[in-house]
This record gives sequence, structure tokens and C-alpha cells, in this order.
Amino acid sequence: MRAICVDDERIQVEDIAEMCLELPEIDEVKSFVQAKDALNWLEDHSVDLALLDIDMPEMNGITLAAAIKSRYPETAVIFLTAYSQYAVEAFSVRALGYLLKPVTKEALASDVAYALSGKTKPLSGHVVVKTFGNFDLYVDDELVSFRLAKSKEILAYLVDKQGSGITRAELFAAVWEDRPYDRRMQKQLDTYIRSLRETLREYGVEQIMEMKKGILRVRPETFTCDAYLFYSGDRDTINAYRGEYMSAYTWASMSESILYWKAAKKT
Repeated sequence: MRAICVDDERIQVEDIAEMCLELPEIDEVKSFVQAKDALNWLEDHSVDLALLDIDMPEMNGITLAAAIKSRYPETAVIFLTAYSQYAVEAFSVRALGYLLKPVTKEALASDVAYALSGKTKPLSGHVVVKTFGNFDLYVDDELVSFRLAKSKEILAYLVDKQGSGITRAELFAAVWEDRPYDRRMQKQLDTYIRSLRETLREYGVEQIMEMKKGILRVRPETFTCDAYLFYSGDRDTINAYRGEYMSAYTWASMSESILYWKAAKKT
């Protein structure tokens, strides 16, 4: 695999590049002391791993990482820095590692192995809800297919609320944002909820959601969910978190920020 190292201190970047070449996962390393030179090189070359200093002149590592990710979304990013306060920002650009200088070969090897593994903690159970990345529901390892995208989003929002009861009006405000909750949209919402319940019934998992007196909620005890395991402190799930949570939904940004913060504290 190909890696780049970017650090405005030449001795530092050369040391990191040398350590990288001793790792079994890496076949080629390019090093740069200026972020703009790295970006110019990336115009014609893809890269599997980017090891970036954060505190650099002209363009810092966070900005550089965002630029690399926009061009090559699958590139794994590891930050190397002398400052711990950038951890939360690092997760905002989907960093998979955050090492404080001076970096040891052992620490570098561990983070590189993880970043390039592409593995996440496998979830098991009759009903599995995955929220890291995109939202999906599985029943006995079969991906549930929803007739209507909004029905799927409604379930995602209820999962995000972790079992708290939600009124139709609250649900509508979150999923439709600025749309007026008029009579026509109330009927439309009922259609989506009915379709959701029918889908769950078809897969034999209608018990994961309940509706009483107009209040909707999921029943967390009836399924396995990566986010719930994360919040419970499960170490493997925390380590498997790659910085993305229900990526398709704008309303999920608040929970995503909480996950960033919690994951950064574990770094």
C-alpha cells in the first residue's frame, strides 16, 4: 500500500517515513514538508494512508485531511501531533488515528494496522441495527429492504432517540425540518409510519417498535445496535467507530458530535 507523510519539520517527516517502510502493510512512502506539495502530488496519485502533522503553516493538517478526503474518500488518515487538544477536530475529518509526538514505532504500527484493516466489530443477534456510516437494519444477517426511504429514516430517528417516546409532531419536525405540519403532511406521515410497520411485520420483527396513544419509540432491548454498545462503553465497538454516524441524515449531526467527543476522549 502507498502512504504519504506530511510534516513541516524535515527530520520528523523523514523519521516517520523510515518507520513506515519497516511496516508490512506499506510498500511505498512519499514525504512532504509542505501541504501544497502533497496536494499537487495527489493530483496524479492515489494514496491508501496519509500521516499528517496538524500544526503546520499555510495549511494545517485538518484542512489538508479534508482536501485529501474530498479527492480520495477511502484514504485512511492518522494525525501525528504534539498537541492533544486537536483530537475532536481530528475525528471531524474521519481520522482513524491520533498519535502524540514523539511517535514510537510500536504506536505507529498499531494505528497503521488498525487504519488499513478496514474491519469493524461484527455485530451478532437476530435483529441488528447498524448506525456507523449509513443506517441499516438486518434480520438474521439479511438486509431489510424498505419500500419508502422516509419510512427507513423514521426508524433511524427512533433508534437515535434510544427508546425515548416521540410524538408525531416531534418526528415530523426532525425529519422534514422546515416543512409545515399541516393536514396533508399529517396524512403523509401516517402513510410512512404504516409502511414502516408493514415492513417490520413482513420480516417478523414488529416488536422492535411500538406506538401507543400517538407516541412512537423503539424497544432497545429487542435488538443489537453498534451505537448503543458504544454508549455502554464497549471497548471493541468504540475502537471500531470510524467517525461516521447515520451519514445520510442531517438531523444525526448532534449525535455524531457526541460520538466524536466521546471517541476523542478515549484516544
